[in-house]
Amino acid sequence: MARRFQSPPLQKKSKWERIRLAAEELGPAWVKFGQLLSMRPDLIPHPLILELRKLQNAVAPVPFAKIRDLMTEELEGDPARVFAAFDETPMAAGSLAQVYHARLHESDTPVAVKVQRPGIARSIEADLDLAEWLADQLHQRIKALKPFDLPSVVEAVKEGVEREIDFRHEARNQSYFNTKNPAPEHVFAPRVFNDYTTAKILVMEFVEGAPVGPENTDAKRARELAAEGASSIVRQVLIDGFFHADPHSGNVLVTPDGRLCFLDWGLAGHLTRRLRYALADFWVAAVEGDAENVVRIAAELAPPGSRTDLREMEKDVTLALREELNFSIGRQEIGRAMLKLLFIFGNHGIPLSRDYSLMAKAVLAIEEVGRALDPKFDLRDHAGPILKQLFRERTGPRAMARRSREFLRGTLASLQELPSSMSRLVRRFEHDDITVNLEHKGLDDLDNSIETASNRVTLGLVSGSLIIGSSMIVTTGIKPLLFGYPALGIVGYLLSAMVGVYIIWDTMRHGRHR
Repeated sequence: MARRFQSPPLQKKSKWERIRLAAEELGPAWVKFGQLLSMRPDLIPHPLILELRKLQNAVAPVPFAKIRDLMTEELEGDPARVFAAFDETPMAAGSLAQVYHARLHESDTPVAVKVQRPGIARSIEADLDLAEWLADQLHQRIKALKPFDLPSVVEAVKEGVEREIDFRHEARNQSYFNTKNPAPEHVFAPRVFNDYTTAKILVMEFVEGAPVGPENTDAKRARELAAEGASSIVRQVLIDGFFHADPHSGNVLVTPDGRLCFLDWGLAGHLTRRLRYALADFWVAAVEGDAENVVRIAAELAPPGSRTDLREMEKDVTLALREELNFSIGRQEIGRAMLKLLFIFGNHGIPLSRDYSLMAKAVLAIEEVGRALDPKFDLRDHAGPILKQLFRERTGPRAMARRSREFLRGTLASLQELPSSMSRLVRRFEHDDITVNLEHKGLDDLDNSIETASNRVTLGLVSGSLIIGSSMIVTTGIKPLLFGYPALGIVGYLLSAMVGVYIIWDTMRHGRHR
C-alpha cells in the first residue's frame, strides 16, 4: 500500500545529458550556442559532442501578426504584393525562424518562406554577451580551463551565430551548391528567389517530400539513397571543398521523384586545396589504423610554434582507432573516430581548422542517415571512388602542369624583382646607409652575473681598504680617542664590518649563482 505514495525512482542522467537539458531550458540562444559548440570536437569531449547534437530547435511558434510586421518591414511594403497566397500556420518553428508555405504573385510558384523570429537577434546578442563574460571569468579564475581558451571558443561560436541569423549567407550557400552539384538528378538544394530574400527572410522553392528513412521507401531504393547521399557528401568535402555542415535526417528529404533534397544551409564548411589533400591522407591513414601517419599529418597541419609530445599523442590515437575503427569486429564509426581524433589533437596543443570539425560532424551525420536506410552501410565503399578521383587530381598531368606553372610564375616574378632589389642595395652602399645589427641571444643572464660579481668585488676592495687604513690609524695614537684607541680608526673598522655583513647577506639572499 505504501508503494502507491512513493515517487517513482528518477532515472539517473549523465553530466553531459544534464548540460544539454540545461541549454534547452535556458532558451533559443543557448540551444544554438550548444549546437555550434558541438562543432568544436578539438575542445569538447566526445560524449558531450554527441549529447549537444540532440539539442532540439522546436519551440512554440510566434503569432503571425508579429511575423507580418517583420515581413512588411523587410519587404518594404505589404507582403500581399509579393505573395498571392500565404498560409499563416507555420510548417515548422525553430529557435531562430519559422517556415511558411506560400505562392508567388509573379509566377504562381509555390515557395517556402523562412522568416526570422522577431527580436531573436537582440536576445541572442544579449545571451552571447553573457556567455563571453562567463567564459572570460572561467578562463581567468580556473587554471585547469586555461588550455581550452574558452573566450576564443565563445568568440568563434558568436561569429557562427551572427552568420547563421543572416539568411543571405544561407541563400548563397544553397545557390553555390546547386551550381557546383554534378548530380542534380540525385541530390539538390531548394532554388532560392534572391529578389525577395533579405537578411531576415529567405524565399526558396517549396520541395515536397518525406523525411529520409526506410519507412518511406522500399529496401532497394533505401540502399540507393544511402549511397547517393554519402557519395554527395564525400564529394562535397574532398572534391569541391564546400559541404553541408549538418546533413542529419531532419535536414534531408526524399522527393516524390526519388531525389534527395538537402535543407538548412545556414552552416557550410569550406576547405582549401591543401586541407582537402591532407584530409584525404588523414582518412586513409585512420581507416588503415596507421596511428603514426595520423599523428604526422596532424603535426604538419599544426600552427607554427605548436609543441606537443607526439609519442604520447600516438598512444591516444592508437586507442581511439581501435575503439571506433575496429573492422575485425564490425566497428566502423568513421565520424565518431574523427571527432575523437580532433579532441585528442586539441588536448595535445594541435587545434586544427574549424572546418575539419564541421567535416567530422557532417560525416557522423551522413553515417547515421546511411545506416538508417541501409543496415549494412559502409562509408568506405562510397569514399573509395572519390579518393581515387582526388588522387588523380593531385598526381595527374593537370596537377603536374599546374604546379609547374605556379613554380615558373613565382620564379619569373622573383627574377623580375631581382634587378630592382640589387639596384636598391647598391644605392644604399653608395650612401653608406647599410646598418648591420648583431644580437647575441642568451647572454642576458651572463651580463647580470658579471655585473653582480663586479659590484661585490668592488665592495670587497672598499671593505679591505677600510680595514687596512683603520689599522694604520690605530697604531698612530691620534686623538680623539675612543675606548683608548683613535676614534677615526674605530669608525673605519665599523664601516668595513657593515660592508662585509652586507656582502654576506646579499650572497645568501640571492644564492651563489648571483
